[in-house]
Amino acid sequence: MRVLSVNVGLPRKVVFNGQIVTTSIFKDPIKGSIMLRNLNLDGDRQADLTVHGGIDKAVYSYPEEHYDYWQKQFPNMDLRWGMFGENFTTEGLMEDAVNIGNRFQIGSAKIVATQPRMPCYKLGVRFGRMDIIRRFMTSGRSGIYFKVLQEGQVEAGDKIKIIRKDENNVTVKDIVRLYVRDNDEDIETMRRATKIEALPEGWRNEFKQKIEQSER
Repeated sequence: MRVLSVNVGLPRKVVFNGQIVTTSIFKDPIKGSIMLRNLNLDGDRQADLTVHGGIDKAVYSYPEEHYDYWQKQFPNMDLRWGMFGENFTTEGLMEDAVNIGNRFQIGSAKIVATQPRMPCYKLGVRFGRMDIIRRFMTSGRSGIYFKVLQEGQVEAGDKIKIIRKDENNVTVKDIVRLYVRDNDEDIETMRRATKIEALPEGWRNEFKQKIEQSER
């Protein structure tokens, strides 16, 4: 597993459907080493902190393996790394193989997987079409958010080393499935998800409510 590209961007104003929108979803690859801090990479900012960024969404990764799928969906688009607003375009770091709570080292930084991405309309702004939001959700190709455990220097080409695997064995893809489907067979997975310290409280509370409803 490795980082293929490190991408950053600052808030900018763009015109979308006749309205001015402030967004940081436009990310560009950078060269050389950069500092990953508790809330973001140097040179990177989130535009709307009510739904983006924060401790549990400090850095976002997206697998380059998904780009072929999206290129087939949108053959006339130029899909460059960073297109999905990801900070790390990665190789080998897949949603169905990463447990929430897994810890990794990239360069001298240490991070922990916290949650999948639930896209907002800004992804539609980036693609210039709002149907990408529905397609993104149903594709199961969510990417992964991380919390920073130890600040450090990172750069393209760095290996992604797993340093601890979460024992609850709930993958990023599992969380997406639990969110989009209402299936009693997933109750046991929900129970395990509620025990994951790295999973944000909002997610754990939602699963606790679903478990309570199933037991009524």
